[in-house]
Amino acid sequence: MFVLGIESTCDETAAAIVEDGRKVISNVIATSVKEQALYGGVVPEIASRRHAESISATVDKALADAGLTMADVGAVAVTFAPGLIGAVLVGVNFAKGLAYAAGKPLVPVHHLRGHIAANYLTHPALRPPFLCLVASGGHSHIVLVEDWCRYHVLGRTVDDAAGEAFDKVARTLGLPYPGGPSIAAAARGGDPKAYKLPVPHVEGRYNVSFSGLKTAVINEVHNAEQRGEPVNVADMAASFQERIDQILAKKLLAAAADTGARTICLAGGVAANGRLRQLVNDGAQKLGARIYLPELKYCGDNGAMIAAQGYYEYQDGNLADWTLNGLPTLAINYR
Repeated sequence: MFVLGIESTCDETAAAIVEDGRKVISNVIATSVKEQALYGGVVPEIASRRHAESISATVDKALADAGLTMADVGAVAVTFAPGLIGAVLVGVNFAKGLAYAAGKPLVPVHHLRGHIAANYLTHPALRPPFLCLVASGGHSHIVLVEDWCRYHVLGRTVDDAAGEAFDKVARTLGLPYPGGPSIAAAARGGDPKAYKLPVPHVEGRYNVSFSGLKTAVINEVHNAEQRGEPVNVADMAASFQERIDQILAKKLLAAAADTGARTICLAGGVAANGRLRQLVNDGAQKLGARIYLPELKYCGDNGAMIAAQGYYEYQDGNLADWTLNGLPTLAINYR
């Protein structure tokens, strides 16, 4: 079964064709990231306008690259929550119109479920249950994936998401947006022990907090500026990356040890971070657990992950009618 997946929750307009939830036939992304970088982060109104301009051509190219027409597609899957609501609505309304015109089922997909499903594209043998850390610009969750469409959240951020913290710290250090890749690149030449950054305290064994850590970096930089002292950008980037990755890895591995999970996954944009991958891989080996990591091209927002999860949502009978609306917030275990 070929599923067309449409994604538009942030600054990527994406469409893809995936067969049976596993095989990527085409994957097209139009991004406004260079324009957003001019402002140091995503401007929702600009993102929404670029989606509206790009979505038709993006979907057409996904079909053309796959050598298919809408007659060959079994269902249209679209991200309907959570995300920047103006951006989400562009994708939802386009998908509704397309599905209605083509006489195809409309499948609503939760954005975080899509990120988790990115692992299915890289690892065809992967099946639930497994434990997954989903870390991106807007989310940081530790999720027990009990079945294809059933999830139990063990822990989450109580304030800022990991990706947001990367973006804000990068801007403070004068590094370009998006912050994750910029911090990682700068950190390669730095000393991760140069700056003593705090480990934020948070209630809940598997919860995380990054607001205080982000503020600590900002204060360190501002205080140095007031004293007329230079800040070693590489050292600060390395110190911050090490602290945030250690926190994420420690919480995930604690959850794995406590639940007896033998399969551990990463998902989301922060899953592309090399140091985080190393920490989780090393910890998983000590626990005797298998680690599954998505290909880097599937870590960020893309249509293939939505098509992949859309296949399983379709199999589970999770279909939408023409009243489907976009939602800015929604728990991953919303059913």
